[in-house]
Amino acid sequence: MIKIKTFTFNPFQENTYLVYNQQGACLLIDPGCYFQQEQQQLTHYISHHHLKPQFIVQSHGHVDHAMGVNFVKQHYQIQALMHADDLPILRQSKEFGKTLGLDIEQPSDPEKMLSESQPLELGQEHFTLLHVPGHSPGSIALYHAPGGILFSGDVLFHLGIGRTDLPGGDAHRLFQSIREKLFTLPDETRVYPGHGPPTTIGKEKGQNPLFG
Repeated sequence: MIKIKTFTFNPFQENTYLVYNQQGACLLIDPGCYFQQEQQQLTHYISHHHLKPQFIVQSHGHVDHAMGVNFVKQHYQIQALMHADDLPILRQSKEFGKTLGLDIEQPSDPEKMLSESQPLELGQEHFTLLHVPGHSPGSIALYHAPGGILFSGDVLFHLGIGRTDLPGGDAHRLFQSIREKLFTLPDETRVYPGHGPPTTIGKEKGQNPLFG
């Protein structure tokens, strides 16, 4: 059994997820804490609940999902994992931040690269990695079958989908990824997106206006 704590961080209102098991081992998905107050909020929760961070999973390389990566790595001495196809995007974070008027510390490269065939484990909990390009070339979703939970990054939102007008975006591939990789999951699967409220696969299949 896993537990999930959601934080909404930085000027982009990005969802950072803290996922932990009954023993307190935890992983962080897309730490986006940008302001000092946000960093303190995250570390206080981890300390208060006696959690032990194990690693970071980056769903993709866009700057709003990586603003807290360096802080979390250094604070907890843990590694980050990401799909290699998004490295060029991640490496442009500081320059892209300047175009938005933000002074962003360039996130360091992930220590390990993810692939779809690679299982991910947090203690006894097993996660499946799904490569779902379209929003970005290396976008991944993290699926926990026993709990019926999917972390979709910026691929699938509540009654919406990710942007495809940023560098590396591809609308055709995004729709293909959603239909072939996400909509094949059970309808009751609860989806935790990179922005906005949770949803379910069934709701998106039946009510998302972008799918007929």
